[in-house]
Amino acid sequence: MYTADIQKLPRHFVPVDFVLSDWNSIEPYFKSLQEKEVNTKDELEQWLLQLSELEAVVSEDACWRQIKMTCDTTNPSLEESFNFFCTAIQPHIQQYADTLNKKLVHHPLVETLQSKEYFTYLRSIKKNIELFREENIPLQSELAVMQQQFGVISSKMTVTINGQEYTLQQAAKFLENPDRNLREEAYRKIQERRLQDKAPLNELFNTLMAKRNELAANAGFGNYTDYRFKELGRFDYGKEECFAFHEAVKQHVTPLVKIIYQKKKEKLGLETLRPWDVEAEQDGVKPLTPFTTGKDLTEKTIACFTKLRPFFGDCIKKMEEIKHLDLESRMGKAPGGYNCPLAESGAPFIFMNAAGQMHDVTTMVHEGGHAVHSFLAHPLKLTGFKEYPMEIAEVASMAMELFSMEYWDVFFDNAEELRRAKEHQLERVITLFPWIAIIDKFQHWLYANPGHTNEQRTEQWMSILNEYSEGTVDYSGLETYRSNAWQRQLHLFEVPFYYIEYGIAQLGAIGMWMQYKQNPERALDNYCNVLALGGTATLPQLYETAGLKFDFSPAVIKELMDFVKVELDKVSH
Repeated sequence: MYTADIQKLPRHFVPVDFVLSDWNSIEPYFKSLQEKEVNTKDELEQWLLQLSELEAVVSEDACWRQIKMTCDTTNPSLEESFNFFCTAIQPHIQQYADTLNKKLVHHPLVETLQSKEYFTYLRSIKKNIELFREENIPLQSELAVMQQQFGVISSKMTVTINGQEYTLQQAAKFLENPDRNLREEAYRKIQERRLQDKAPLNELFNTLMAKRNELAANAGFGNYTDYRFKELGRFDYGKEECFAFHEAVKQHVTPLVKIIYQKKKEKLGLETLRPWDVEAEQDGVKPLTPFTTGKDLTEKTIACFTKLRPFFGDCIKKMEEIKHLDLESRMGKAPGGYNCPLAESGAPFIFMNAAGQMHDVTTMVHEGGHAVHSFLAHPLKLTGFKEYPMEIAEVASMAMELFSMEYWDVFFDNAEELRRAKEHQLERVITLFPWIAIIDKFQHWLYANPGHTNEQRTEQWMSILNEYSEGTVDYSGLETYRSNAWQRQLHLFEVPFYYIEYGIAQLGAIGMWMQYKQNPERALDNYCNVLALGGTATLPQLYETAGLKFDFSPAVIKELMDFVKVELDKVSH
């Protein structure tokens, strides 16, 4: 039914050989749509198809500029190209986008667009009109450029261990080493290196916050939180549900984290468990090395996905063929990992920083889930239909982490290593929740208290961190490092308030995995069917298609956590 033989969208409105060089090169197409007479339903649908094609061309151009810059932050021309788009092209597009949005929603024939897929699309267009303010265009342009500075600063962070220089992502592998002294050395060096950029990152964050608060004020909002919730299209939940999520995590997840760390402490035979011990194995047990190179990781992922469902493997294979994968960590590469959908090409691009660790397998199958989503949503008629909510996008990625576990034997030919890998994954499913709650709760405080000082921010951060502490890991003497830990979270700098989605979606992913345990084929059919809807249904409707209920209340969190705990006990010694 579904195929990875993805085709680049044919161009009918923008010339096939068109290259976006500057604003003057693209403006005539926006102008043409603005001035075009639309008198019939067919003409309105044709106009929408042309607008969609133009959006795809522009979006893909912007994406490639960002991809190239993150792949090599040392090349100033790549950064300049991205910045040029943000400052000299995007602001003009925003102006036209508002005009075209209004032309659509005020058109007398808009009511003829009756099919259900248009409901969420038009709802989103109306929301964009409500938020648009001309005075915010330069601010949004500045923010787009400034947010990328986090990656530029972070990509320069390296440490030397055993006489060799490593990126922080590469150095993290030493935290799994059986040699406790080496682990501590690596931990301290990573933290010290982060501290060196504490001041510039504080300065960057203060500027970002000030501009975000200004955006909200310009748009008539009393605070940035309310503005951002609207901008993110959070139509189906609000702040109160987020606060209930924070409390539920404290109540139902923190006790499970405590059990996990207590067990780790006993396994390592330690009197006190320190932060450099939580990823370690006991003496004589080597860290998991599921792959060697980026090529090896790709081949094993294709094999794993193919066993799960051949279509999934074909998606990664297609991306490899067209060179849409950049997986290995190296100097000068921005930190993190992402799957970037490409609106015109269809096949997305996966970027990550693999260093041979178990964590990299999880990242790869996670981004692979996003990639499958991109493939499935590509055939939708309009570019706007493919803009799906993040709360379902992360179900695509997180469910794939859990589904794919069934075939992780391609990464491990040793039964004990496979068992450890599954144990690691399920522990991570649980231990991730408190961090999600911490980051989200911190963001709510940040923007509810816009006039705070750096010192007040640190104090509040430590307060929230301690609130979710399970008490097993001993951080004594490491307070300076802990007080700065928020600075490693890319989302705070680049995509504000985008983090609770991981928590909501993790619950959805666990729900899908429960389905998979009962009936694998039906669960995978549900998975594909919901992802193929893109953004053409509301969140509750998308979850329903997936066989789930959109509900992240404390009772649901407890039920799902109990299920994960049972599954974890099955693979634990």
